[in-house]
Amino acid sequence: MTLPFLPFTRPTIDEDTIAEVANVLRSGWITSGPKVQAFEAALSDYCGGRPVRVFNSGTATLEIALRLAKVGAGDTVITTPLTWVATANVILEVGATPVFVDIDPITRNIDLDQLESAITSTTKAVIPIDLAGLPVDRDRLYTIADTHGLRVIEDAAQSFGASWKGKRIGHSFGNGGDFVSFSFHANKNLTTSEGGALVLPADVDTGLCERLRLQGVQRFPDGSMDVDVLGGKFNLTDIAATIGLGQMKHIESFTTRRRELAQRYFARIDPSLGLELPMADFSNNNWHMFQVLLPAGTNRGKFIAAMKQRGIGVGVHYPALHLFSLYRARGFKEGDFPQAERVGAAIVTLPLFPAMPDSDVDRVCSALSTSLQEIE
Repeated sequence: MTLPFLPFTRPTIDEDTIAEVANVLRSGWITSGPKVQAFEAALSDYCGGRPVRVFNSGTATLEIALRLAKVGAGDTVITTPLTWVATANVILEVGATPVFVDIDPITRNIDLDQLESAITSTTKAVIPIDLAGLPVDRDRLYTIADTHGLRVIEDAAQSFGASWKGKRIGHSFGNGGDFVSFSFHANKNLTTSEGGALVLPADVDTGLCERLRLQGVQRFPDGSMDVDVLGGKFNLTDIAATIGLGQMKHIESFTTRRRELAQRYFARIDPSLGLELPMADFSNNNWHMFQVLLPAGTNRGKFIAAMKQRGIGVGVHYPALHLFSLYRARGFKEGDFPQAERVGAAIVTLPLFPAMPDSDVDRVCSALSTSLQEIE
């Protein structure tokens, strides 16, 4: 029997949510409205009562966070080159300069030992990434940031449902917490098809955040309006928010199942294959992705093709972004961040999503062995 193709991820959307989306479509109110307000309230509750505003993407949330933090021309922002390119692109979008710090080879997150030495008089903020759902050490991160007076914009695009020492990501860490950016893209642990959310610190005007989200418009009770700030078009629709509300009901079970699947990978992957496995964290990590590094010298393209022939989809998350042409043109080159380059050149993402049965993990592990042997 030929098994169906197994993608590296697939959203899990229940029939009740699909029915609710249909109700919204029939209601005639499909753009931002009551469902967006309900979704924001649910997210705020999930994040310990902190104010939350939703957007049409996780990229928008990062950009708006930078603007709210008054980051702009002449400022530098520290982040890691092992992330989706949007993390660095938004720094350029607001006129600031990205400064990269290499990753810790164990966590694959920003190396906090190197972070402090990268801080200069122009550093305004730091954007740490929770790669594959494994949180950056929030205690050390906020100690460094508080010591140097830096804004923190947590790129938690991949870590919704994760936690740090028993506290959900999105809650306050450090002296009251700072910005937290979530993505609800189709491949995320909680999806709205496309979308994102920004958790706001106490010192930020939520009204300004809302105006930046929608062309800077401020409306008044008499029907008049004004525009006092340059905003964009970043609002989320009620259709998307309805999907998010349905997903929120399952986020804990989604996370539990992802952890079970990750544990099965650790138990089933043949150690003799020479794969470098991720850090085995089953308390903080939400296991957004299960990523392995291929053995040195393995042709990744041939490996991906061999897995596809066996009906297994794998992803690449992510190449080291400082080697993209846009960033090479800004002076970055091979050898600048050796750990990120090593990981980015060898990393592959294996299938992992809540609807997977245990047998799919076994199928992937079998295909790993045969594919690696085939291309030796």
